[in-house]
Formats: sequence, structure tokens, C-alpha cells
Amino acid sequence: MATLGAWDYTILAVVLAISVAIGLYYRFVGSRQSTTTEYLLAGRSMGITPVAFSLMTSFMSAITLLGVSMEIYQYGTMFVIINVSYIVSTPIAAHLIVPVFYRLKTASVYEYLEIRFGYETRLAASLSFTLQMVLYMGIVVYAPALALEAVTGLNQIFSIVIVGVVCTFYATLGGMKAVLITDIYQSLLMFVAIFSVIICAWVKAGSLGEIWRVAQENGRIDITNFSVDPTTRHTWFTQILGGSATYLAIYGVNQTQVQRLLAVRSLGAAKAALWWCLPILCLLSVSTCFSGLCIYWYYRNCDPLLEGRVNSRDQVMPLFVVDTMGEYTGLSGLFVSGIFCASLSTISSIISSLAAVTLEDYLKPLMHYCAKRSLSDQQTLWYSKLLSIFYGALCIGMAFMAGSIGGLLQAALSIFGIVGGPLLGLFTLGMYVTSANGKGATAGLLISLAFCFWIGFGQPKPPLVGLDMSTEGCPLNRSYARDIFLQTKAAVEEDHYFYLYRISYMWYAALGFVVTFFGGWFFSWVCALLGWDSNRRIYQDAECTLIKHDLFVPPLAKRLQRRQVPRLVVTGTSSEIGGVSVDAPSAPPRLDEIEWEKHKDVA
Repeated sequence: MATLGAWDYTILAVVLAISVAIGLYYRFVGSRQSTTTEYLLAGRSMGITPVAFSLMTSFMSAITLLGVSMEIYQYGTMFVIINVSYIVSTPIAAHLIVPVFYRLKTASVYEYLEIRFGYETRLAASLSFTLQMVLYMGIVVYAPALALEAVTGLNQIFSIVIVGVVCTFYATLGGMKAVLITDIYQSLLMFVAIFSVIICAWVKAGSLGEIWRVAQENGRIDITNFSVDPTTRHTWFTQILGGSATYLAIYGVNQTQVQRLLAVRSLGAAKAALWWCLPILCLLSVSTCFSGLCIYWYYRNCDPLLEGRVNSRDQVMPLFVVDTMGEYTGLSGLFVSGIFCASLSTISSIISSLAAVTLEDYLKPLMHYCAKRSLSDQQTLWYSKLLSIFYGALCIGMAFMAGSIGGLLQAALSIFGIVGGPLLGLFTLGMYVTSANGKGATAGLLISLAFCFWIGFGQPKPPLVGLDMSTEGCPLNRSYARDIFLQTKAAVEEDHYFYLYRISYMWYAALGFVVTFFGGWFFSWVCALLGWDSNRRIYQDAECTLIKHDLFVPPLAKRLQRRQVPRLVVTGTSSEIGGVSVDAPSAPPRLDEIEWEKHKDVA
């Protein structure tokens, strides 16, 4: 087992110390986080650059560095097509979804659901988000612990505790400003970690062309799968349609990301931050994919898993660092620091968002209901910090449970699809369909969550079968017959598994979106028909004539607004000023009192 040198440990210590120092600065020297708005939303005063970097690092964490590289190493380059979905989905998020949230200016995005549908819908969605983030945070903290254990033999428990404590410390003390500023230099170290792998392989191979040639000859280069079969793991359709649903669930309606977009000075700045995030995100994604090809070039003749050097292919990248970078002073330390930073940025973001959601969606309504009073701003600030500490501790606990999860990338994207897809469908229903009501929307959400959890966690699932791995260059000290037999058996018996359990994990978000949106629309119609609920919440007045157009996406909001503009009517009577009178805004008929078919165009 290789160990880090003195310079490696020095670099790692400096990286952690900088994160802590930033938290201390914004607690005692900067704005001091004296209000809840400063603590949770950075006083709505942040620039575009830190928010753009933070949007990328919040979810493209150690899961990306370890998981995507091994996806390419093991299954080929088809995954890289997901970058097309990022390009397609960014204008949708920036120009349709973000303006709705920015107009509300609330600490929790789920307050929109209460205004639109009612508190029951808000609570159901908020609890779903909390479950999603709690599951995800365990995987994120586990990843750097896995890297350190493979590289240095450092105790995994100690690694998990270090990551959890450091990010909890600076996120709790410094608030959102500390989180955003640390994300900038942490993201740079993530790029350093990836490019150190690429450059090291480049030097050893002699050229990047040689790395590409070997990958092509061994079937790693493939972006031509246009299959429409939903059980095929990665195709153009899974990566673009499924990837778009996953992207919008994360960058459009997820509390963690929207909270960052609300920290800038204006709506234009929020849109610009999302657009600037796109090239940063694509650069990290593509470079990480290429690092997988670099690692394959190095182990092309002896796969470390079949050789028995590692227990999981998620450990192959750290092993590559051990085998190739140990001779360069400090380079291994830079790589490990990059892995650490990838998780620190994500966990601090999750802690901040969970604290905001718990405070706004659970604690404040509970205090108002039980004590009939509201929390003062100072009390709210202290509760926010206590909640940050609580979720930091919970994060450490969840990390110890993540060791049993195989395939970091698929596990992470599955979680976002299973919960994020239904939530995306719920927000889309509220922003596009004026006839939707609370009971119908909640029913659609719950049915979709049940369906997605069923297909996502239902067992048994067919084992994943990767591309062929070679053992020709391995020492002849063991038999590899068992590994080859298991791969062949898995490929032969896949058709015997239940069909829904064989569906690609990339479809989870899209399926969840469709079930929630159309299910919620249908149940809203049924509830309105039976008189169980109505869409009265979208109206400003008791007569249900003036629609709160800000609750809908800008194109629909403008359309609704034009329908309610006062009209000038020429009367020709001498009793009215100038022969002109002003009619009241034309009152649109209530949507629950007219035929469904006549208002499909509104939705």
C-alpha cells in the first residue's frame, strides 16, 4: 500500500485550512451573517462568477470524478452524449423556470407550491427533497474516503469524519457566502485532479492520439447507439431525454441550486450564472470522460479488478494515482485534495439547503401552528446554524451506510431520477397548467414517487455487464475463469428479469416527470369535476377573476396578463367623460366551471 509523502499531506492540510479560514472570515470579519437573508441567501449580493462555479460544484462532485471516469473505462463513451442534454436544457431552466422563483424571492422553493396548491403539497414535496438529499449526501462523503483508503491506507472512518466536520464547520460559521467563495477554489482543484490524470497518461503514452487509438481498437469509442429500447443502458435517447429531465430536476427546481440563483443581485444575473455554468459543467464532464480513456490505456492489458488489486472499479482512478504519480512530489496530494474539494463543496451546499428547507417548511409552520407566533430574525438565524450542525452530523452517519452501494455514478443519478423527476413534474404542472389543483397535484406526486421507488429499488435487477477487460499482462498467480463465467452468465440471463426492473436508470427522471405531470393533471380534473377541490388559489380575488400570473412561466404569464388588461370602450353618451368609459378587467370564466377541452390551450 502506497502512502502520501510530507508534501502531499501539506497540500491536503492547506486545502482544508483554507476552507476553514473562509468560514471564519465571513463569521467574524465579513458581513458577520447577522440576518437570515445574509446567512441563507448571501444577502442577495453575490456576483455571477462564484454562483456559476458553485452551481457546477454543488452536484458535479467526487461522484463525477470517480464515477464518470469509471463509466467510460468500463462501458465506453456513450455516456458523454449527456452533455447535449445540458445544452438543450439550460435555456429552459434559465428563461422559463428561474424567473418564476426569482419573482417570489423566498428562501425555500417549496413556498411556491404552497401559494400555488396549498401547504399539503408543499410538505409532500419538501419531505421528498429532504429524503433525496439525505440519501445523496452519504454517497458524496463516502467517495473521498474511498479514494484516500485506496491511495494511502488512511482509515476510512477518519476520512469520513474529516470531510464531514470541515464542511459543517465552514458552512455553519460562514453561511452561504462562505460556501460560494470556497466553491471557486475547490472547483479549480477538481479540474487539477482530472487534468493531472490526463497529463500523466499523456506523458506515459507519448501522445493523446495513442490513448485514443487504443480505446478505439478495444471498443471504448462508441457514440452511435440510437436504440429506442428503454432497457438499453445508454443511448442517444436516454442521454438526451433522460438527461434533460435529470438536469432540469437538478438545475431547475432543486432547492440547492435555486438557493444559489437567488443569491445574486438580479434576475438577469441569475440567468447569466446559469449560462456561465454550462461551459464549466461541460468542460468538467468531457475532461472526466477522457480521463477514463486515459486510465483504460494504462490498464488495457491487466484490469485491476480482475487482478484482485481493488474490490470495486470505483477505486481504479485512485489506484492509477498510486501507480503513476507517486514519483512526482506533491502530485498525489493535489489529486486527493481535488477529490476532497469535490465532496466538500457538495456537502456544504446540501447542508445549507436542508437547513433552509427545514426552517422554512417545517419549523416556522410548526411554531405558527403550535405557539401562534412567528420566530424573530435572530431566532431564525440561530435555528439555521443549529440545523446546519445537525445535518452535518447526519451526513457523517449516512456516509457509513454508503459503502454497500455499488457503482457511485449510477447510484447518484438514480437517486436524482427517482425523486427529482416527480418533483420536476409537480413544479411543471403548477407553472404550466392553470386548471391544476392541490389535491390532484399531490395525488400525482405520490403515485409517481411510489412508481419510481418501485422500479428504482425493486429487486432483483440484472447485473451490469461491461465491455471486455484483458488480463493478458497480469501476473499468472490466479485464475480468472470465475470472472469471465459471471459476465457471460449475466449477459445470457438478463431477459429473465422483470421488464420494469431492466429499464435504464437514465429514464427514471423522465418517467417520474411524465407520471406526475399527466397524473396530476388528470386527478385535478377529477377533483374539480367531483367538487373536491378547485384552482381558486391562482386567483387574487374572491370572485376568481384576476389570476396571479406570476405563478406561471413567462410566456403563459404574459398571455394571462394580456387577458386582464382594462379595456377602453367608446360609448357615445354625453354623461361620460369624453364619451369614453373604462371597463373593469374582463373576468375570465372559472376554469372549474367550463368544459375541459376548451382550455387545453391555456395549459
